[in-house]
Amino acid sequence: MARINLRPWREERDARLQKRFVGNLATAAVLGALTVFGISYYYDMQMDRQQVRNNYVRAEISNLDKKIAEIRELKRQRERLLERLNAIQELQGNRPVIVRNFDELVRVLPDGLYYSSLSRTGDRIAIDGLAELNNDVSTLMRNLNSSVWFGEPSLSRVTAANQMRNFNLSVPLAKPKAEEAKK
Repeated sequence: MARINLRPWREERDARLQKRFVGNLATAAVLGALTVFGISYYYDMQMDRQQVRNNYVRAEISNLDKKIAEIRELKRQRERLLERLNAIQELQGNRPVIVRNFDELVRVLPDGLYYSSLSRTGDRIAIDGLAELNNDVSTLMRNLNSSVWFGEPSLSRVTAANQMRNFNLSVPLAKPKAEEAKK
């Protein structure tokens, strides 16, 4: 029988397979490291992009907050201006009412009765006066009550002195509608 020495061939083959295995292992390690690095780089890049987007959104929110604050301030200014305008319009509208009230006070005044003082507190007029008869005070109260410019009068006192009657009454002011005021 012939003897064939297969050892060097097997050893060479084993060495070649060993080198191929180590080469494949190194290649797989490098590819794995590149894959991990690539994925890590991709996620970092995505996170940076998202951070840029977040910063942009924060900046826009900050701008919008400033604009909202400006709008609120403008609304406050507008409300103050509207209040002033309403106050001015009310004063302008009430200016002829006072004249009309005094005119009406003269119209409802019966003969034999005199006003000694008139004072206005809010929407009420306090009247102090002199009358010859108690009927004159009653007539004044009826006339005030029937006027569209006054409410129901309230008599607080009547005192007699030197054939004259001192009286004190108060009457609320009324704001009639335009149709009633023209009558």
